[in-house]
Amino acid sequence: MDLILLFVFLPLVTVAWGQYGDYYYSPYNNGDNDEWVNVYRQGFNFQCPHGQVIVAVRSVFSKKEGSDRLWNYACMPAAQSLGEPTECWWEEINRAGTEWYQTCSNNGLVAGFQSQYFPSVLDREWQFYCCRYSRRCPYSCWPTTEYPGHYGEDMDMMMYTYDYYIRGATTTFSAVDRDRQWKFIVCRMTEYDCPFQNV
Repeated sequence: MDLILLFVFLPLVTVAWGQYGDYYYSPYNNGDNDEWVNVYRQGFNFQCPHGQVIVAVRSVFSKKEGSDRLWNYACMPAAQSLGEPTECWWEEINRAGTEWYQTCSNNGLVAGFQSQYFPSVLDREWQFYCCRYSRRCPYSCWPTTEYPGHYGEDMDMMMYTYDYYIRGATTTFSAVDRDRQWKFIVCRMTEYDCPFQNV
């Protein structure tokens, strides 16, 4: 099964590599805790290197580990046309045990995640690390399909289209499964400096 998936996804990853150029990925392996950005039931803080944004999210779920997930992220440089980030910040905390929707304010793009596990609700709270590039504005935004497809499944989301960026997410939370499904908010960026700010 793993070999079949490798043959299916390898050409797609190769195309994405060619489109983005330089590539940074936190170590990833099928379940070894030292290959993920977190361990079960612990908090974590992940930020892309300066000038890069999140382009992939991977996760595995374990009911026996407090209905928690291991997480891993991939980063790639933003397009040169966006310039350097002019500022970066942490957004407000999204509380554990609730559904939520959030996009980066001030035209920002997601460049990191911070999370803390809460055993009382068997869920995590989240914050996005956002960076703004000049005064470029997101437009033509859309939500991805749900990741994972069903509660409790492994999650593997990767941006395969160049010049589209993650700006936020909306999540649903199952009180029965104690797990989340994510839809990432994906946008294009204008080719010109914007005279206004989105909040």
